[in-house]
Amino acid sequence: MTLNNLLKLFSDQNCETVYVKELVKNNNSKQQIYLASGDTQILNVFPVNDFQAVLNPHAKKETFHAACNFSWMDDEGNKFLAPNAKFILYPKYPEVRFSGFVQGCKKAPSAILNNTVPGRYLFFGVSKTDQILGYASDANSEISKEFSNLKNIPMIGILYSLAIKAKKLILDTKSQLLLRLKEIYLKGWINSKQLKPGFLIAPCNESRCGGLTLEAELGIIQNGKSEPDYLGWEIKQFGVKKLHLINSARITLMTPEPDGGFYKDKGGIAFVRKYGYQSLSDRERMDFTGYHKHESFQKKSGLTLRIIGFDFTSKKISDPNGGVFLFDLNENIAASWSFSKMLNHWIKKHAKASYIPSLLNTIPYRQYRYSNNIILGEGTDFSLFVDNIASGKIIYDPGIHIDNISSKAVLKARSQFRISSKHIRELYRHTETVDLDKVEKDVK
Repeated sequence: MTLNNLLKLFSDQNCETVYVKELVKNNNSKQQIYLASGDTQILNVFPVNDFQAVLNPHAKKETFHAACNFSWMDDEGNKFLAPNAKFILYPKYPEVRFSGFVQGCKKAPSAILNNTVPGRYLFFGVSKTDQILGYASDANSEISKEFSNLKNIPMIGILYSLAIKAKKLILDTKSQLLLRLKEIYLKGWINSKQLKPGFLIAPCNESRCGGLTLEAELGIIQNGKSEPDYLGWEIKQFGVKKLHLINSARITLMTPEPDGGFYKDKGGIAFVRKYGYQSLSDRERMDFTGYHKHESFQKKSGLTLRIIGFDFTSKKISDPNGGVFLFDLNENIAASWSFSKMLNHWIKKHAKASYIPSLLNTIPYRQYRYSNNIILGEGTDFSLFVDNIASGKIIYDPGIHIDNISSKAVLKARSQFRISSKHIRELYRHTETVDLDKVEKDVK
């Protein structure tokens, strides 16, 4: 079994990204495996189920637990489900651990996991169907020896990061991404389109076509996922009025519905009737809108946004049961988003992201042109998201309304947390603005 053979097995299982953890002495099946310490960016590379706040009765501390679809893979590519595998976030440190990966599995590599010899590796293949496949290599195996000899492997936290394209190993994914984006930028105006299953090109004529056209150019099939990726990089397009004004746009980060307060208890229609206002242009419509910033009274809604359970000095969650709240003048909770709710939305973003400005032309038909100046971000973290709400850089900017208010009211829900593109760099540990005109064509 060689490293190339292993990567081919991952590729056959529809995996384009593989993450590798070098196992140290105390990494075994009896103890949880540390995947991140000091930040939570590693959560943005693994597809997991919803996080839930869980109280540890022994340690008397609350953590977040999330199950996942994890299976071990053998040398022939056979898969063996580990039904109890889960990720655990310890928010006060913060720390992320992998647990339950052997329990209940018919053929886990327990012998490799239970020895303490250094030089063992744990491979995580992430498939396009949100499955995680694991493979453990012994210290004396050909795979471990080959991997240890690789040079300049990119890392996400303490994990090595590999990309597979056309069953070939790609280490420098950033250069590959930039080259492809440069090719698209040099095309100039591109007819609006979308890439359907079966690689069928179809026309596109709606507001989100800027992203769909870019995805089609990158060969990304439309699959309903909110954050498409290319070689492990999130692709985020946003519209601007002029291509050089890359800091002028407002970007929607997530649209989670409240899971607490009056909104949750009585419903969105009752919420808009109580905290919204009559539309000036339509007597049968009520709106709930307005920029809501942390600790700033919003005159239109009469509400104040406030974060509870977050230590603003250490920038860590101090109470896993806390979250983001909207309070009215009587200190009633109009709406709230628990940290677990927000976390579940945030982890759908990627640890590496590219933000590409675009220009729209609608005459004689819809076309898009993409900028040569793009923003790259690496190493996102949920604490950065919360801290940017606290600083007022991320705002709650709802677009909620109800129609037919005098008869059978209909709710249009749109709870948006948004940020100006000039502040997008605040969400990542490392960012850079790249001029694609300066990207060399011969970069491999």
